[in-house]
Amino acid sequence: MDKAEAIVAALGGADNIIEIEPCATRLRTEVNDAGKVDEAALKKAGAHGVMRSGSVVQVVVGPEADTIATDIEDILD
Repeated sequence: MDKAEAIVAALGGADNIIEIEPCATRLRTEVNDAGKVDEAALKKAGAHGVMRSGSVVQVVVGPEADTIATDIEDILD
């Protein structure tokens, strides 16, 4: 499983992701159910940190955020 697939799984699967948008070093993600997000799995997938605010989960992945977001969007399509 590559990094994008692991992040999608840790965010509760494709059905749980409403939107994903890259910032400079983060993936800003809106999810249906924040309870399905597995922070330990996100860190195991390479996340440097995870910040939550309601249904918004920001996954700190470093400068490869754009590339990972594109890979995740391909998975979600």
